[in-house]
Amino acid sequence: MKLFSYVVRWDHGFAPNPFHGVCSLATCKPGIRNTAAIGDWVLGTGPSRRHYQDKAIFLMKVTEITTFDGYWNDSRFLAKRPVLNGSFKVRFGDNIYHRSANGAWIQEDSRHSQLNAVENAKNLKRDTGLTDKVLLSTEFIYWGDQAPTIPPAFAAFHTGRPSYQYNYPPSAVQAFLAWAQSSGESGRIGTPLEWNWAKYWR
Repeated sequence: MKLFSYVVRWDHGFAPNPFHGVCSLATCKPGIRNTAAIGDWVLGTGPSRRHYQDKAIFLMKVTEITTFDGYWNDSRFLAKRPVLNGSFKVRFGDNIYHRSANGAWIQEDSRHSQLNAVENAKNLKRDTGLTDKVLLSTEFIYWGDQAPTIPPAFAAFHTGRPSYQYNYPPSAVQAFLAWAQSSGESGRIGTPLEWNWAKYWR
């Protein structure tokens, strides 16, 4: 069992997407998506620009792994397809990639495309170039804007950098998980950080 930790630079409810009873990581962080296995954990910590450094934004146990086409075609995740003229909850759907009949990637109109549904080649390459994996979790805590401060004893779990870490001693991982789960909270607790700043980017 590994725990992968990274800084959630932008928390729109897109990566991760904590809605509809499943926390999904379907875009960004291709290194984590490529490496993580079922039973591993992913921790997202807060960005300093929102004064959320040293806070836990979300924690998910990987309970299922699928492909982009599998994600797109699974009826369980139709609600995670983005609807850009809808509420924030559906606007930031992360079920955006699938292949055409000739095998080419299709990038749906979404957070990662350009205006007017124009493909964003940079995001497409980053999201799909290394891995075809989508991480899913039914055992997660998404705190969002209610993020708790990570105790100083677990400071190592906040990377403070764009990259990710996962080489933590098993005993440290177990201790951190015990702290994170000690409140008994589960599922989505708060709302995405950026929603509180929506007037600046909407």
